[in-house]
Amino acid sequence: MNPQAYRGQEGRTELVRFTVSRTTSSLHRRSRRPAARSPLYLNLFLYIATSLVMPGITDLPVELHIDNLLPILPLPDLLSLGLTNKAFATLCRDETLWKRKLQADFNFSGAGTARTSGWKFIYLRLTKPRVYVWGNQGNGRLGLSKLPKATLPGVPFPTELRIPGRRIVSLVAGGMSFHALDDEGQIYVWGTLDGTSFALNSDGYSEPAKPAPTPMRLALPHPTRSIRWEFHWNCYCRRADHLPLTYRSCGRIHACSLDAKQAVWNFLNWGRPFKMTSHHFSSRSIVQVECGWAFSAVLTKSGDVLVWWPFSGRLKERFDEKMAEMDRDGDKKVLPIEDNTIPCIPWEVEEHPTLLPPLPPLPDFSEEKSDKETRLIQIAGYEDHLIGLTNKGHVLLFDSLGGDTSVQNGRWTYLPKFSELAKVRSHPTFANNKATPPAKMKITHVSAHFRHFIAYSTEGSSIVLMGNLETTSEMQPQIIPELQNQSIISVVLGDYHYGALTSTGKLLTWGAFSNGALGLGDPADLPVGAPGGFATEQHRLQAVERRRGEPPAVE
Repeated sequence: MNPQAYRGQEGRTELVRFTVSRTTSSLHRRSRRPAARSPLYLNLFLYIATSLVMPGITDLPVELHIDNLLPILPLPDLLSLGLTNKAFATLCRDETLWKRKLQADFNFSGAGTARTSGWKFIYLRLTKPRVYVWGNQGNGRLGLSKLPKATLPGVPFPTELRIPGRRIVSLVAGGMSFHALDDEGQIYVWGTLDGTSFALNSDGYSEPAKPAPTPMRLALPHPTRSIRWEFHWNCYCRRADHLPLTYRSCGRIHACSLDAKQAVWNFLNWGRPFKMTSHHFSSRSIVQVECGWAFSAVLTKSGDVLVWWPFSGRLKERFDEKMAEMDRDGDKKVLPIEDNTIPCIPWEVEEHPTLLPPLPPLPDFSEEKSDKETRLIQIAGYEDHLIGLTNKGHVLLFDSLGGDTSVQNGRWTYLPKFSELAKVRSHPTFANNKATPPAKMKITHVSAHFRHFIAYSTEGSSIVLMGNLETTSEMQPQIIPELQNQSIISVVLGDYHYGALTSTGKLLTWGAFSNGALGLGDPADLPVGAPGGFATEQHRLQAVERRRGEPPAVE
């Protein structure tokens, strides 16, 4: 395959986040804004620091600078301090410092990517981000009030989506919807949470099929800090009198979230989210929430995984009963209010999710010997399956997640050909010199959607490995040569198109045209034979005349 790069405006912007749904894509970019200088705070800081009984300010412990002193400085003073000498230059470009400032100042955690450096670069360009969308416009999923002209159905090139007055810091996608998080913790949604059904114009957002044709704010009862996606979404709304949500994840037509007090929230519609309580949750520290195609799961700090199914069994019965009760009340349709706001009506249900079995015995293949217990640190869900990643780089698969009865037959399967350096190096792609084999490898991230999953590494030579529903412990991963050693920090999957983001902000897309979801441009305007263009001039002319037809997939 030959993934193609989206080429945006050059110069003062950088692509920092890319997300895809089934047939759409979006990204946002950050622009630089010069900071004003404020010497008062800097002088005060220098006076206090140099007044300490020490040989010099640079003799203060590094931890004191990073954890206590530097974070309280206004940005202009922090930048000025970094220009004074080499010692302060080193302190003021510390990655941990800038990553913390991103979270504190912009509500941006970076959890959706595998980025490990460049946080200062990102911070300085996060003052004026811009959102772009493209692909299938059905169900209002692009959020555009006016569509640009294109030869074929869909929007085949990135088009800016404006959300006036808001600084968007993260994007996520559902099957037919998008979700955006701003720096104040407000969530904006557009599209349709469940486009497989229908809603009347008089219906409110108690109906999952009620579309939001342009961005609308969710007035949630709890604030949100972070947002991530795998075809799943995380979000957060911040207010002084509420607690923050730390994760949110979205499946095809449902979503769930985790707040700062370990409360798990489920969304089967945008208007009536419900908090799920369980002794399993109260006795464990939850670190991640995840949605598969039709199930939800949480990962705990100890590495346990708990799963539930919102569309079947007793939970679905209780949901339907509550929806009928709210419908009878007559005042809980959740109609939009002023300023394009959806006033959510929360409720609560007690449910006990299924605890998945422990991991099987796993080999110790790490070059760094560690006495730490092997445990899961990431999970990623797709159709009836879950991918797990351990703290030592093992990739595992759990099958049979179609329901609470089939899960009893499921088990964790270790995937050595996705985990072990020697087995990856022996892959035909590397053995036949189609790509440079890695000298060392530790898988650090996993993502999944529909019928595919990705395992990739960011340390040293970046490696990207793809599997599917048929993957077993004996099967080789799919390896695309053009994606190897490219410093990939995020890989996302739609149904039939895919995207990879590099640490330098380059976006690579490949797969089916899918109404323009690759974002490579109007195929009628691209050269014949070019990626994203038609194979022959005859096909191009026919498409222009008939306004239908698709170019071949980018492979």
